[in-house]
Amino acid sequence: MLFDRLLSGHYRKMSLGELGASLLIFGFIALVIDYAYMLYMRSKLPPGPFPWPVVGNTFMLPDNKPWIWFEELSKTYDAQLITIWIGRNPTIWINDAWAASELFEKRAGIYSSRPRMLVFAELGAGQENLLNMYTTTPEQRDRWRVHRKLIHYGVGIQSVRRYRSFQNNESRVVAYDLLKAPDDYVKHFERYATSVVSIVAFGRRVETWDDPIITEVIAMMHLAADLNVPGKTFPMLMETFPFLARFPNQIAPWKYGLGKKRAFHFFYALADEAAKKEGHEDSFANYLFSERPKHNLREVEISSLTGNLFGAGSDTSSSTLITFILACCAFPEAVRPAWEELDRVVGPHRSPTWEDEDNLPYVKAFVKEVLRWRSVAIIGGQPHAPTQDDYYKGWLIPKGAWIQGNIWAIHHHEREFPDPDRFNPSRFLAGHPDSRPFPGEKGYMTFGWGRRVCSGQALAEQGTWITVARILWGFNIQKKKGVDGQPIEVDIFNYTNGLNMRPQPFECSITPRSDEIRETIEREGREALGELEQYRGETKYRMSTFYSRNDLAMDLYGDGK
Repeated sequence: MLFDRLLSGHYRKMSLGELGASLLIFGFIALVIDYAYMLYMRSKLPPGPFPWPVVGNTFMLPDNKPWIWFEELSKTYDAQLITIWIGRNPTIWINDAWAASELFEKRAGIYSSRPRMLVFAELGAGQENLLNMYTTTPEQRDRWRVHRKLIHYGVGIQSVRRYRSFQNNESRVVAYDLLKAPDDYVKHFERYATSVVSIVAFGRRVETWDDPIITEVIAMMHLAADLNVPGKTFPMLMETFPFLARFPNQIAPWKYGLGKKRAFHFFYALADEAAKKEGHEDSFANYLFSERPKHNLREVEISSLTGNLFGAGSDTSSSTLITFILACCAFPEAVRPAWEELDRVVGPHRSPTWEDEDNLPYVKAFVKEVLRWRSVAIIGGQPHAPTQDDYYKGWLIPKGAWIQGNIWAIHHHEREFPDPDRFNPSRFLAGHPDSRPFPGEKGYMTFGWGRRVCSGQALAEQGTWITVARILWGFNIQKKKGVDGQPIEVDIFNYTNGLNMRPQPFECSITPRSDEIRETIEREGREALGELEQYRGETKYRMSTFYSRNDLAMDLYGDGK
């Protein structure tokens, strides 16, 4: 009896061993078949580095600024499009303006959807956020159109003109602040950009740079941008190995707290508060609540729509203005023609207005070069995905694949922008020898493409023009001098690594150009503060206390951009 038991146990062990061997063989065969399919697909896709099984090219990605690597690969393969395999999924990068225009603009009907985005969408801002919505079915397209219509009411090209009065006043306050505390220019720009968006969204301005809406929201915007850089580290490594997202947050520090569901949302609370206050009838929040029954808007939708305004208008606009200061320091020769034009057209006794724009072609070109030279959304925002298989120059672009525009490469192509790292506004002067053909009338692709173009483009362009023109008119911006009397050099390549990039901190000198201009800035600044008094207000909500502190890293990420 004992012998029989031992014998049967022996066979059971052999069976388990055989089962394990069979599983290994089956797994190996499946791996070979999967890899063969990857290589077959690679033969049909745009060129790119050779992928490894399972991991693809993930671990080839550089730790910093991968968009520069994509640009170099495009040159290496002499191809407008390149393919990088993120795990088993091909991602296609467009490094050429004409290819981006052809696919994203002329074929917008195919390329207006989004791919599956595990980190940013499913675990982050949500697939129901306007930024991330699929448009592959009629129901999805209908919901996307509702959100797009609502956001257009808030910041569309026909809407932003009604914001010119307070946007101009906030710009005048920026100049006034620079006069009083020039070393704090970054704080002034962040206050200005956030205040404009806050008035649009909630009907109240942001008066000081240490308002929690600035210090907490912009900090979380930076975190969201940093977490979403394509790379080989967490959390983006979950795009290569999606099964890692299934682990509970308690035992998965690589998730950074992403994926938590909320019953209530921070930006919804701000919108609800604003809609209940008198005097805020023109705010975007009030409009959303008035439209809520018609479109059956849920809390999460109102939260994302208002939160997206901050993502599209606060951090990005302030970063653009910081880049403007850097350009003035590094390329003083580009500033002098602007002074000549402003002195001739505007004079010292008033600052520029929008009515001056057509009479200031060089200043207008200067603003365009700011937007081109170091674009904030360096990879053009979220990836697109074709709703059907498509072909470009014989290359397959599969349905649902990630396809993204590399703004860095597009805006640094020698064909359109010779000596691209030189700040040269003359590129945008019609008939100038430095001007080159470029698809589209604007001459840059800073805000994305087609039906997925940045919703806040008109508001950002309007505010950037008036603020850059006013600061150029009012101030001499140059390198700061050290204790030895020599200028402290600035580094035009020292930028952050996030998807919304900005210069790393640098010192500069900002002084009024004349006593007459100083007096004008002071007078207009005081007038602006008086006119902005109607937007004074406070909120009882703080992001740092709205959720538990341990969850803070996710909370804006889940509601905003």
